[in-house]
Amino acid sequence: MIIGVPRETHRHEFRVGLNPFATRRLFQQKHTVLVESRAGEAAHFTDRNYQEAGGQIVYNPEEIYRRSDLVCRVGAISKDELQLLKPDAVVCAFHHLAVMPREHVERLMQLHATLIGYEVICDARGDLPVLLPTSEMAGQMAVHIAAHLLQKESGGRGILLGSVAGVPPPTVLILGAGTVGRAAARQALASGAHVIVLDADLGKLQGFHREFVGRAVTVMAEGERLHQYTAIADALIGAVLIPGARAPFLVTEAMVKAMKPGSVIIDVSIDQGGCVETSRPTTLDDPAFILHGVVHYCVGNMTASIPRTASRALASASLSYFEEIAGKGLEGALREDPGLAAGVYLYRGEMVNERVGAALNLTAKPLPQLLKGGR
Repeated sequence: MIIGVPRETHRHEFRVGLNPFATRRLFQQKHTVLVESRAGEAAHFTDRNYQEAGGQIVYNPEEIYRRSDLVCRVGAISKDELQLLKPDAVVCAFHHLAVMPREHVERLMQLHATLIGYEVICDARGDLPVLLPTSEMAGQMAVHIAAHLLQKESGGRGILLGSVAGVPPPTVLILGAGTVGRAAARQALASGAHVIVLDADLGKLQGFHREFVGRAVTVMAEGERLHQYTAIADALIGAVLIPGARAPFLVTEAMVKAMKPGSVIIDVSIDQGGCVETSRPTTLDDPAFILHGVVHYCVGNMTASIPRTASRALASASLSYFEEIAGKGLEGALREDPGLAAGVYLYRGEMVNERVGAALNLTAKPLPQLLKGGR
């Protein structure tokens, strides 16, 4: 199979879809790996690194998209790249299709494209193995970023996200007890902060309580409690995830207005639309804004600022799925691996993800039916 690795074109996207190690593994299995020149440069993977791993360097994106059977990228395909995509292409990426413009999705459907989203591939336990390392990194980063934004020169309250004798610790409120929430809680507790975690799933909160031996306060999420705890938070980390679907607005504008002046919101859910009503997407060169006296950080690709670590983690988590597709063919891999099949948004131009179909008002068809040749 011919596998293509394009250079990312989204603003401040420094990660790359495959690293040289993964390229070598695929080359050893007799697959052809095309890598666009300088695709890994920002992550300090040189063209020579890829060549030594068996990759072939090409010098324009059109060759990647026209020749490749499988495209391995990081961010969703852009409007300009759509013009290069050949019919029946297979594209793996963080697509976040639920917040993509409908006309963009319709064009992908017209091209009979197959889109596999890293964020919805699951394993036998229902976990999200490709998303997991990115979520862990984002949770850790959220606390570091909050610590910086709480400083006076960043517009914050001028407090240390840490512990000082004789001074009450800052309060970090985490919405969501999933992977991001756990990583953020671990980092915040290590810093000496007072941590409160809200989730609607009692089982997740019980697991949280056991892991942190009661050091983090766990609370069932509902409207009145959200009002109560957002008002006392020094830093709020939004870590809400409904796989494949748009994140719900849990924190209203009224709640933001009632927060302390100079407090900080890190909306990690922004790549799925955000869980705070006042959030809007920002970029790494201008990551924060102040609204109602509250500092907002809403960068959808926050781990792009650590591209070497993030690219290596993504390649490690996704490589086995690329090997399945390349070795068994797309249909064979999807039939044999239900978790990989769960990651499919579009299959040969047909919408197969019900949540995304509902979000975009598109009819979703069952993937098993299409794999059997139905239409």
